[in-house]
Amino acid sequence: MTTPTPIEYRDQLRDHYERCWSTEGRERFWQTGPVDQLPEGFCVLEFPTTRLRDMWTYATCGMSPLSDQPPIELHLFAQQPSMSHVELLTVVTHYHLTGKPLNLGHTFNIGRPWLPGSACEFGLISLPYLDGPKLELFEPPQSSLTVRCLWLIPITAAESKFAMEVGLEELEQAFEDQSLNYLNPMRRSVV
Repeated sequence: MTTPTPIEYRDQLRDHYERCWSTEGRERFWQTGPVDQLPEGFCVLEFPTTRLRDMWTYATCGMSPLSDQPPIELHLFAQQPSMSHVELLTVVTHYHLTGKPLNLGHTFNIGRPWLPGSACEFGLISLPYLDGPKLELFEPPQSSLTVRCLWLIPITAAESKFAMEVGLEELEQAFEDQSLNYLNPMRRSVV
């Protein structure tokens, strides 16, 4: 078993996403800020809506060093295409590499609204409930790696505080009870 090169890994991960979402991703790059500190070959893939998926999907490609245990990748769903989603995932990747490493269940301050006018200024890293283990667990060919592909959900400050004080399961239950519209940047807090 070998560890893939960053470029091999990026190509394998892209194939994984495209199989799971049944559409081709387009490479997007955010060019502002310390992007030279990002991993070699890092990009954000943009997946358009399809007949079966009425939402845009943005996914990191090469977010974690492959030496991380386990490496993670994040994806985000949106109503409309926007370079703001590319910026968000690029900034989160930079924070993951240079600040506190992120993982399942973490909440963090995005530093600005998800989109202009949105109350969602925090992020939650969740299981990929819409796609399940087929997406979540990616094992690059001829490698001993298992990469976790997790869902980045923009949340409000109140929801982040609730998750830290009461618990992630309770927050996710509130999302389910109130039929959270995770695509709507203008949604109200569920707590």
